[in-house]
Amino acid sequence: MRFIVALTGASGQILGIRLIEKLIEEGNEVYAIASRAAKMTLKAETQYDESYIREIATKYYDEDEIAAPFASGSFKHDGMAVVPCSVKTASSIAYGIADNLITRAADVTLKERRMLVLAVREAPLHSGHLRTLARLSEMGAIIFPPVLSFYTRPKTIDDLVNHTVSRIAELLGVETEYPRWG
Repeated sequence: MRFIVALTGASGQILGIRLIEKLIEEGNEVYAIASRAAKMTLKAETQYDESYIREIATKYYDEDEIAAPFASGSFKHDGMAVVPCSVKTASSIAYGIADNLITRAADVTLKERRMLVLAVREAPLHSGHLRTLARLSEMGAIIFPPVLSFYTRPKTIDDLVNHTVSRIAELLGVETEYPRWG
């Protein structure tokens, strides 16, 4: 399978990194993008930087590389995830502002009726955010705030991260095992 994973400037960069790792480990192709803000947040939150994403992804693109293959609907892929997704990026996608590769790829993903998962990482949300997220849902995107699940009885932060990432991978159609309710 072939996926696009984009990281934007919101907190939670480890989620995007782990999603790329998981998808690659499962034998998938991953085309990764990191925004300028994501690169800054990545350095602030983790021991990783852009070079690590370049190393683990099948192919890596900067957000300004608007001529990337998946900027067109003719590029076949099985879904896209924006993890973490800033409200700025979500708003741009919701209102068709495709001014960089991330928002263009998401726009194409929606118009081609492919899976788009947005791990929107913001709290609290005001009514403008909520209207934007509702608009995205109506357009076909799956809004997946990375909410912690405690029924799994996590022992580490990694347990929480891996559970969230597994749920996102499953939404993209990747068979994966993880602790489930009940």
